[in-house]
Amino acid sequence: MQENLDWHAARAALEWQIELGATECIGDAPSDSYAVPAEAPWKTRASPAPRRSAARPAAQAAAPPPDPAADPVAVARAAASAAADLDALRAAMAAFEHCELKKGARNLVFSDGQPAARLMIVGEAPGREEDRQGKPFVGRAGQLLDRMFAAIGMGRDTPDPARALYITNMLPWNPPGNRDPSAQELAMMRPFVERHIELADPQVLVLMGRISTGALLDTREGITRLRGQWRTLMGRPCLPMLHPAYLLRTPAAKRHAWADLLSLQARMRELP
Repeated sequence: MQENLDWHAARAALEWQIELGATECIGDAPSDSYAVPAEAPWKTRASPAPRRSAARPAAQAAAPPPDPAADPVAVARAAASAAADLDALRAAMAAFEHCELKKGARNLVFSDGQPAARLMIVGEAPGREEDRQGKPFVGRAGQLLDRMFAAIGMGRDTPDPARALYITNMLPWNPPGNRDPSAQELAMMRPFVERHIELADPQVLVLMGRISTGALLDTREGITRLRGQWRTLMGRPCLPMLHPAYLLRTPAAKRHAWADLLSLQARMRELP
């Protein structure tokens, strides 16, 4: 290969070779892959001792693998019930090793908004942007959610608990390819969500989307039939609503979302 090629020319030449069907790189000089080296390469020098980060003690260098015989739901229930506050609950979720989604996610998406808010929203699962920022509802659907609740005078950045939002999801980790969570994933994370609701202690719950609605209300009914119908969850009034992502795909359904927001606004005004 010519040595005077710059980076761009070399890349163009490589892409041209790929278009011609080249699938392997072959050197100028032949090599015998069956030749045995005079001395085993692993004996030429001793392997250096593995380094450990100064910030992590040797005992914490790697988390122990989960017990394959353990029931993930029972483990999650025990860890969630032991959490005395929201910070402890977040730490318990971060230490939970039975959900495979954790291995492929960048961040644990715990919550956003005002923990003392009278209204708590439970969404479905983080998307790509939520995984990147570590906060729920920050992508296009989250921006629409903010506009929806701003229309009735509420927001996640509002300091007044009567007009503030507190937001979380059924799952704290982004499923690969934004696929729907499996029944097993929802079951093992449900104890954390229920404990989250207990610790935040909102007066009203909004279940945003079919996945959170089905998982927490134990129903297989579609969200288009359940939306707008007040239910009771953990002793609190609960309103299923259409997910903002669905509204982005189906703009005609925004009229239903507006009706639900007005119903929510009226219910919030009735509360002490």
